Amino acid sequence: MSLKILFAGALVVCSFSATRLAAADNPNVRVVEEIVAKVNNDIITRGELLKQREYFRQELMAQGVREPKLTQQVEQRAADALREQIDSLLLVQKGKDLAINVDGEVNKYIAQIQSESKIAETDKFQAYVREKTGESFEDFKQQIRNKYLTQRVIGQEVGRNITIPTADLQKYYDEHKNEFIREEMVLLREIMIPITDPSPAGIAAAEKKAKDIVARARKGEKFGELARQYSAAATAQQDGELGAFKPGDLKKEIGDIVFKQSKGYVTEPIRLPNGFEIMRVEERYAAGQAAFDEVKESIQGKFYEEKMAPKVRDYLTTLRVDAFLEIKPGFSDSGAAPGKDTTWKDPAQLKPETVRKEDVSTRKKRKLLGVIPAGTKKGKPSSETTPAPAAPATPAATPATTPATPPATTPPAPQQ
Repeated sequence: MSLKILFAGALVVCSFSATRLAAADNPNVRVVEEIVAKVNNDIITRGELLKQREYFRQELMAQGVREPKLTQQVEQRAADALREQIDSLLLVQKGKDLAINVDGEVNKYIAQIQSESKIAETDKFQAYVREKTGESFEDFKQQIRNKYLTQRVIGQEVGRNITIPTADLQKYYDEHKNEFIREEMVLLREIMIPITDPSPAGIAAAEKKAKDIVARARKGEKFGELARQYSAAATAQQDGELGAFKPGDLKKEIGDIVFKQSKGYVTEPIRLPNGFEIMRVEERYAAGQAAFDEVKESIQGKFYEEKMAPKVRDYLTTLRVDAFLEIKPGFSDSGAAPGKDTTWKDPAQLKPETVRKEDVSTRKKRKLLGVIPAGTKKGKPSSETTPAPAAPATPAATPATTPATPPATTPPAPQQ
């Protein structure tokens, strides 16, 4: 499930009926956003849906789609925009209910972006994020958090129940062997020890430091942790991960070494103009037919995705059944749960309740009367006492809730 991230300008001011009444009495009060759906304690605005539509357009244009197909495909995708927004909110809410903590993943991803930007100062880096995404740093970080939260919920609540027999994986491999013929390839990690002092003594000190790190890695210390601690390369915050390379992709002095070694090999320090490079061979694949064990995980991922999609949809339907959900007329949820009443109820149109004198003493005993209505389940309001909707207005630039689809200007997605 491709769960990406999205953005745009200033904070949205959301208005309920009280604001609408204030606007009627005061011409200086301006309603700036319209609520189109209420999902438990969160809302979805018209502005979010419009921004999501614009993201669809930009993404399709980047893929080379042009008119008239462009508008047709935008409309097709926009038909599911509200569904995606509701999906996202329900998964994030569930993650919070389950007390899932994703701080580690979020911090690692932010650190990766900062490392790649080569901006060490916090203020300058946050300004860089605002420039690239159009979002405040805090909003951007929250969207990353929501992305990881939804992934964890899906994995924990849905993925763990999916099993794929090894026999099915073997059968697929046997029937599709041509898909697993590959060139020679090596996967690498790196640690770069810089030469900060070009004098002979400075070069010798850098080389000694590099050799000490090699010795520690060969004795069993985790290479990724050493990379984070000592490497001056941009890959440091990714545990030194460089990726996969074919013969000819690397500098000759490196390629001549790593393509002769097997998995787990740590090189001696390799002298480069700016320092000493240490490489670790994570995997090495020979040219030709890949063995089943080498591609088993990739086949498993393919099966997993195929089985996951319908089960995720079923899970989201279950979340909808249990949720407090209202959708304004004129908008539709293409993932609606069968039989679920999502009718928009405007408290301004409800008749006042008649209260008998003998009821008063009983009602005083209810906890949080007017805050948690009768019939509430797990803190979710019942439809009889729903907050009133905002008045229609021109959409603001930034959503009040986290959108479900990523922006075109988002930095690279986190590596899993």
